[in-house]
Amino acid sequence: MNTVPDSEKALAYMAAPADGRKGPGVIVIHAFWGLTDVFKNVCDRLAAEGFVAGAPDMFDGKSTTDIDTAFQQVEQVNTERGIEKVRAAVRELQAHPQVSGPGLGVIGFSFGGSWGFLLSRLAPQAVRAMVTFYGAGDEGPYDAASAAYQGHFAENDRYEEEVYVRGVEAALRAAGREVTFYTYPNTQHWFFEANRPEFDPAAAQLAWERALAFLRQHLTS
Repeated sequence: MNTVPDSEKALAYMAAPADGRKGPGVIVIHAFWGLTDVFKNVCDRLAAEGFVAGAPDMFDGKSTTDIDTAFQQVEQVNTERGIEKVRAAVRELQAHPQVSGPGLGVIGFSFGGSWGFLLSRLAPQAVRAMVTFYGAGDEGPYDAASAAYQGHFAENDRYEEEVYVRGVEAALRAAGREVTFYTYPNTQHWFFEANRPEFDPAAAQLAWERALAFLRQHLTS
């Protein structure tokens, strides 16, 4: 993969197919830990699958492995600046010479999932597919969105109540959006992240395969 870390750009980390092939663009929005190697690795894995992936840094270089500090990082985010970042990330990825296809995808993790849902409404012309991992976002409205949605949620999640997840799902369906939410038995929040004690290899692999198939379905036709 061609990896280009560059904190001066809207996309602080990028990965593209090493052979110069063109492919669909995907924005990866990190969890409340910050833009750690876990989420850079998601970009690398997407590039290995033929996508051009870029990740904005929502915390301007800050990262942590401590939950309390992570919550503080979220509280320090300026919403207007965050919106500027994700909008700029869309423009930058669209302009990348290796990006092709009818639109962009977004993958968000927890905190990043909420921003992914928001971005699908902020840039409805650009975002064709949105994938969230254990981040339910909000209940919209989604009438102006044009994306299809896929969600991967933990059965035992102290941070995302099932009733709220179902409320978001209902709001998406009411707006006429395509939506598929999966719940993984015996898993907890962060089950996808290999550096976390909640990591569930089998659930993570299945969710990854489903996400790849979904992105290919909606970004290559």
